[in-house]
Amino acid sequence: MAATKTAKTTAAKSAKAAEKYDGFTEEERAAMKERAKELKSARRGTKDEEPTVLAKIAEMQEPDRVRAERIHAIVRANAPQLAPKLWYGMPAYARDGKVLCFYQAAEKFGARYATFGFNDVAGLDDGTVWPTTFAITELTPADEAMLAELVKKAVS
Repeated sequence: MAATKTAKTTAAKSAKAAEKYDGFTEEERAAMKERAKELKSARRGTKDEEPTVLAKIAEMQEPDRVRAERIHAIVRANAPQLAPKLWYGMPAYARDGKVLCFYQAAEKFGARYATFGFNDVAGLDDGTVWPTTFAITELTPADEAMLAELVKKAVS
């Protein structure tokens, strides 16, 4: 009888602790689930993921959708050798299967701004410290030109 009561008490404490904090936000858990689906899709041998990326961009709310469309156009025009793919449910661009750069919508995690970033496979090394992720609140022609140059440098 005492063992049953102890088990119930332990289960209640565990449930209460899980309600308080389990380590990940709802948005983070959703992103992980999307990543798991992406990995399963990759194992099935999906070759051209651009239609899937474009569909995901089309689902975004403005202004994230407009920025994602511009980022997609910049990457495709300046690094056509990169393969569009989804990465944690967001548009990304890979070389030899490794994500080189990615866009993250502000809406994804309830952030104040969207980001465009580069992973370590990008050739952006410049001294001992250099930026790899850029906050985007809007894209001016000068911003687009700067990002285009970074994309070119990243693939060289």
